[in-house]
Amino acid sequence: MRAVHAAETAPTLHPWPVHAQELRVRAGRHLAVDGLDLSLKAGVHGVLGPNGAGKTTLMRALSTVVKPAGGALTLLGAQVGGRADLRAVRRQLGYLPQQFGFYPRFTVRDFVAYMAWLKEMPKAATPDAVQRAIDRVGLATKADAKMKTLSGGMLRRAGIAQAIVNDPELLLLDEPTVGLDPEQRLDFRDLLRDLGADSCVLVSTHLVEDVAAACTDVILMNEGRLLFQGTPDDLIACGEQGDAGDSPAERGYSALLRQHRSNG
Repeated sequence: MRAVHAAETAPTLHPWPVHAQELRVRAGRHLAVDGLDLSLKAGVHGVLGPNGAGKTTLMRALSTVVKPAGGALTLLGAQVGGRADLRAVRRQLGYLPQQFGFYPRFTVRDFVAYMAWLKEMPKAATPDAVQRAIDRVGLATKADAKMKTLSGGMLRRAGIAQAIVNDPELLLLDEPTVGLDPEQRLDFRDLLRDLGADSCVLVSTHLVEDVAAACTDVILMNEGRLLFQGTPDDLIACGEQGDAGDSPAERGYSALLRQHRSNG
């Protein structure tokens, strides 16, 4: 039998895990994402924008929950749309929606293992992967607690654990820090930096400071369109002392929105 080298068995990382051209996505009858062009490499990308900007609809499209209404979307090298078989893409995805369902009587370990099964992870590898994911989100002492007994912040961390259990190449987190206390948010920032070293991570949030502290790239959306993309330093440079906000990043954020609205 021919020897198999490590380079032959290691997963191939796509140079552009996300590539969208003129992407349009509906939320009901409303066109929530309207002509979006976006290309993302590995790293941590923070998605900012006011309510109704289209952030959640974009995350739902990237997670393959909803199909695009127009344009082109390629995820991990596969074209999304039509009757494409997305199972291979979904095995490499991790997704935490704003609201996620679970069986209340499941333990945290049961819940994460069940999600690993849905992602078609190898059975032999699942127990170690489940324990590692639980450890990474700081729930080791609650691994055998029932989901219905967890606090809001703990539930959110369990949701993050299921999203990362398969070491996804594309990780989508919609408002992941809701319910986390300040110390847990700091720990989460460290986890993001670690995950972004080998994966493409998108974090949708209203917390500008989390994006400025943990993300390599900032994406600002408004009314379904891309308003800005750059580094946190680029975002900060857009603001001035007189702009609204308590930090340089918040002032840059508010300045960009103000300029867009005045031009519109």
